[in-house]
Amino acid sequence: MALIWATLVVVFIVYAFYELLNNIQNRKRYPPGPKGLPIIGHLHLLGKNPHQDFLKLAKTHGPLMYVRLGLVPTIVVSSADTAEKFLKTYDHIFASRPHNEAAYYLAYGQKNLISAKHGPYWRSMRKLCTQHLFGNQKINSFQSMRKQQVEVMIKSLKNEACDHRVVVDLSAKISSLNADLTCLMVFGKKYMDEDLDKRGFKALVKEVEHLAATPNLGEFFPFLGVIDLQGLTRRIKDLSKVFDDFFEKIIDEHVQSRDQKQSKDFVDTMLDIMQSGEAEFQFDRRHIKAILFVRYFISSIYFYYCTI
Repeated sequence: MALIWATLVVVFIVYAFYELLNNIQNRKRYPPGPKGLPIIGHLHLLGKNPHQDFLKLAKTHGPLMYVRLGLVPTIVVSSADTAEKFLKTYDHIFASRPHNEAAYYLAYGQKNLISAKHGPYWRSMRKLCTQHLFGNQKINSFQSMRKQQVEVMIKSLKNEACDHRVVVDLSAKISSLNADLTCLMVFGKKYMDEDLDKRGFKALVKEVEHLAATPNLGEFFPFLGVIDLQGLTRRIKDLSKVFDDFFEKIIDEHVQSRDQKQSKDFVDTMLDIMQSGEAEFQFDRRHIKAILFVRYFISSIYFYYCTI
């Protein structure tokens, strides 16, 4: 055991030394920034609120600043004008996505629009989603359903206000309405919290947020990713298994009932795409589940915080 750890330490030192030399050789290409330390770079300058720490450093080193997070060279943009150049003027250059453990496992190898790397696959996926899923025609096809659900909520509010004379939690009602609308548009029917997991969907949303936001040592020091010192990768894998089982159940239900349905939800549309072969890449269940995760999860987060 001692020999294994000694070997790992030696390999880590060699790897870190190689990365440091590489960073030093490329240092002239980077903007100015604070002085860093060997191995850890500028991690020691960051606390519990790194966005505030970056702002303080930017006041000294400018709106375009170089820092090294462990072994990862990073450019920090701290002004609106500079950010516009990165996100709009030269967005095609900076549109790629680095490897992220949470996105890799929860988005099936970063196969959704948000976490996919910029390139032919991303462009094909965007085209597919725009044409078949997120276009006005598809969204408008759910108009009558949305109207019906809003009417149900209004009727419920009237009944509670008139009959029971109780204080109505409007935020909870709107949050519930959003969950129902999302389920009906994406899955074709309503699902309860317990259908996903016994902990409930809100608890899982918070856990996903927590794991995605927790600094992962394996991303700052790629060599440590295999060891998973913090246990983050294990927890992310466990969480992805919960979502994967849920999405597989939904897809199977749609496959079995395809001939009986009069209207098509998002899953039906994606199954049509998968069977037709019209996608410019091999579109399969993994892509369906990656889109489902983002569509349902992001929508739920947005309305969850809007109704707090």
